[in-house]
Amino acid sequence: MSKTPKVIVSTYYEIKEGKLIRKRKFCPRCGPGVFLAEHKDRFSCGKCGYTEYKKKEQSSK
Repeated sequence: MSKTPKVIVSTYYEIKEGKLIRKRKFCPRCGPGVFLAEHKDRFSCGKCGYTEYKKKEQSSK
């Protein structure tokens, strides 16, 4: 038995003013329906391995 928590897909969507809004980005390789996982420094696809790194904000001195 796996001890990983179950993901509730309904947390990826939101309904505003009668319209469905997706909260996460789709994978550009796999297409609509495959969401990118959000990590601290990157977005990644668990299906194909696509990775997109977040841009670091530069602090002004």
